[in-house]
Amino acid sequence: MDRREFLKATAASAAAASIGVDLFLKPSQADAAAGVTWHKSVCRFCGVGCGMMVGVKDGKVVSVKGDKESTVNRGFLCVKGFYLYKVITAKSRLRYPMIRKNGKLVRASWDEAMDLVATKFREVIDRYGPDAVAFYGSGQAETEETYIANKLFKGHIGTNNFEGNPRLCMASAVGGYLTTFGADEPVGSYDDLDEAEVFLIVGSNTAECHPVLFDRIVERKTKDPHIKIIIIDPRKTPTDRVADLHIQPIPGYDLAILHAMARIIVKEGYTDEQFIKESVNFSDGKKKISYEEYKQFLEKFTPEYAAKVADVNPDDIVKAARWFGQSPTAVTLWTMGVNQRTRGVWLNNLIHNLHLLTGKIGKPGCDSLSLTGQPNACGGVREGGGLAHILPGHRKIVNPQHRKEIAAIWKVPVSNINPKPGKHTIALFEAVAKGEIKALYVMCTNPAQSLPNLKKFLKGMKDVFLVVADAFHPTETTKLADVLLPAAFWSEKEGVYGCTERRSQYMPKLVEPLGEARWDGDILIDLARRLGYGKNFEHFKTPEDVWNEYLLTTKGRDMDLMGAPYWRLKKVRGLRWPVPTTDHPGTRHRFTEGDPLFPKDKAKGRRMYFYGKPDGRAVVFARPDKGPEEPTDAEYPFALTTGRVLEHFHTMTMTGTVPQLVRAVPGPYVEINPKDAARLGIADRDTVKVITRRGELELTARVIDRPREKTLFVPWHWSEKLANLLTIDAFDPGSKEPEYKVCAAKIVKV
Repeated sequence: MDRREFLKATAASAAAASIGVDLFLKPSQADAAAGVTWHKSVCRFCGVGCGMMVGVKDGKVVSVKGDKESTVNRGFLCVKGFYLYKVITAKSRLRYPMIRKNGKLVRASWDEAMDLVATKFREVIDRYGPDAVAFYGSGQAETEETYIANKLFKGHIGTNNFEGNPRLCMASAVGGYLTTFGADEPVGSYDDLDEAEVFLIVGSNTAECHPVLFDRIVERKTKDPHIKIIIIDPRKTPTDRVADLHIQPIPGYDLAILHAMARIIVKEGYTDEQFIKESVNFSDGKKKISYEEYKQFLEKFTPEYAAKVADVNPDDIVKAARWFGQSPTAVTLWTMGVNQRTRGVWLNNLIHNLHLLTGKIGKPGCDSLSLTGQPNACGGVREGGGLAHILPGHRKIVNPQHRKEIAAIWKVPVSNINPKPGKHTIALFEAVAKGEIKALYVMCTNPAQSLPNLKKFLKGMKDVFLVVADAFHPTETTKLADVLLPAAFWSEKEGVYGCTERRSQYMPKLVEPLGEARWDGDILIDLARRLGYGKNFEHFKTPEDVWNEYLLTTKGRDMDLMGAPYWRLKKVRGLRWPVPTTDHPGTRHRFTEGDPLFPKDKAKGRRMYFYGKPDGRAVVFARPDKGPEEPTDAEYPFALTTGRVLEHFHTMTMTGTVPQLVRAVPGPYVEINPKDAARLGIADRDTVKVITRRGELELTARVIDRPREKTLFVPWHWSEKLANLLTIDAFDPGSKEPEYKVCAAKIVKV
């Protein structure tokens, strides 16, 4: 199957959708095979949370198909999800423990491997203190797995050097939600996609990266051609096939566009003045300002000013603002093009501004909805406290009451939990590079490929005592490990994932783990016992035991999940929190009367009450329009941006094992605009060298009208061409998320 056929078979082909072509692959022949039993589960790839039916025969997973009862995907799957079952028995599965002897990884027993890990960690802790060890996890781990690790490292070892790869992808979205609304995660849900009349898509290739949600947008547009779709993105993508307007800014200069849209909305009377009066404050980021002062701030951001800064057409900015302002409903979607920036939090704030100014929030067809790249970045990390500054249940480490509450659940002295946040991802790996962190446990992720400015960190990862628990080997990270621990994969374990729309979903264990692989939770409990902390983990006999304790951390919190025990999650297609009781149906919109936490007494007739804020008011921010950390110049005249393609996921440890997906997009390349290519004498499929201040790569040129002029795009999936040797590790000072999406580069023909 070639790429064209793939596009026909998936939601990336909006053109096919518009003429009624069936977008999705049919279930395999195993659907009708005798002896196949089908089981409800959840997809292992992105953060959409697609429901799956998994076919099992003779103790093996033989097929998958979309779950027609799932309200998320309604029976559809993208091409990655369709082939997920093939990954389970991949040749690259890590089947037994390995330890490094005489420079080589060799097979070992579980006891030998775990004794080595425990001995080394204990030696480091006793000699250098708890902050000389660290944990680095993943938005792909189950909530239960991250919870156990959290309890072990923060509550017993006593270090907050506990991070995860969601810091690299959604931390700025968290910062935006917290600063604007006072609470993390979206106000609305996917249901709003089916009622929106305007879609504003910023920095998101939704068609390829979230294809099932894109199909819902396509369906909405197909049913009502008056629906408007606006894209703000430096690169054209398959998402453009349904766009009514595409604004293509210079990478990193889109803040001015959002301010200009807000200015037009205010000046032309598209604001919801009653909503603003009741439910909105204004701030310059340092202090509260008045509505009038905010209007004065906007005066600078004329369409002409923003157009000059971003190199776009001012009329397009006006058109986008009017469509957004005049429409009764609107949903904004964004992902890495917004978040992976040194001012990603600010840009998130500016998106929320548009919805607050117009009152297009907290009602059907309206939401500012950040899309998530990993299946449990929300559930296990944001909600489960899987970063260096937070604790389970949306709590903060610096808050004494929060530490006290978690210490009571973990049955440890509150003094065990360090009141100082640990090192965020970039700081953590800088400490590894300096030798300050001497033992590192990595679970379910591949930082030796995914970290920005890789050359800076690789030697440190080689020198540190590195333990990697993973389902696959070799990866760029497992190649550097001192100990490899084989982890059970999807369908070989049970647990819960929490997806983009606050929905928690149960995944069953359907087959036994391959080889000697074990559930990550069991591995961590074993480590806790060997380190002398077994007493507080011995009651974890099953993942359900872990989930039940985790639920206690959510009780009474904004993300209350007390109404979502295993027995209920096994019956339903997920529950959207807050869901405080087992008879509660879940929550579509937060901060409104439909939210069980909505305080009617405090709201006093207001439509929305943002209870994460002391006065119940969300904040509209007047943020400066700062550009990227490393702008282009005469020596490096191109802006380099990186991203994903439809057929592959992250570092390809999974999709790289599926021949059909590899054949569709077999290798790395760099996209260059035809005008730039002609000027430099580069033809399609020429070998070129992309160079930044940090490194260089030889790649195949793809001359295509996708990136704007003076912009290069490189997908980052392939280990043989590490795109992150080129990227910059500058990060947002608020969220600590790196600026993968913009750095200065040059390109030469080889």
